[in-house]
Amino acid sequence: MTNSAKPRAQAADKRRRLTAAAAQVLHEQGVERTTLADIAHAADVPVGNVYYYFKTKDELVRAALSEHSTHLGELIGSLDQLPNPRDRLKALIEAWVSRRDTAARYGCPTGTLAVELDKRADGTLDAEAGAVIRRLLDWAGHQFRALGLPDPDDLAVTLVSAYQGMSLLANALRDPDIMTREGARLLHWLDSLKAPGQRP
Repeated sequence: MTNSAKPRAQAADKRRRLTAAAAQVLHEQGVERTTLADIAHAADVPVGNVYYYFKTKDELVRAALSEHSTHLGELIGSLDQLPNPRDRLKALIEAWVSRRDTAARYGCPTGTLAVELDKRADGTLDAEAGAVIRRLLDWAGHQFRALGLPDPDDLAVTLVSAYQGMSLLANALRDPDIMTREGARLLHWLDSLKAPGQRP
């Protein structure tokens, strides 16, 4: 690595660590309770360096949303390797259930952030959080459409709403088993959906 490339690589690594830390700490503490110092500590970066990469907390929130979108993209990419749309949707549910302990402690990372940002009078960050959820809805709708099911976009809303609901209840009641039980119901629901003319 050349002398000029090394500082660039170090700067990129610091920014990546800060972005990942922002996503984690904002999920765990919420926007209002989180300070730039909290994020710097989680990223193991001197707090003064944070301002070099992110001038305001809103910029860090935007970076966290970008991180959530990246994680969603990686998840969707892995699900798309499965040959059958129904299997992709079932694997999505299983991925949600696998994070039941985190959901019970903190809720859905994007959903809780979207709700909190919506209550702020300033900015458009709530719309950016909504865009991440919209991306998931669009992907799910595409899977239902590939199965030949009627009203695929409505089915996508039903699926994602069920996830948000079970995450919220698991968090409110501190009960990860809610995710397990409701995830099983969603898997059964998916198996029950048949395209017109398809034999039950």
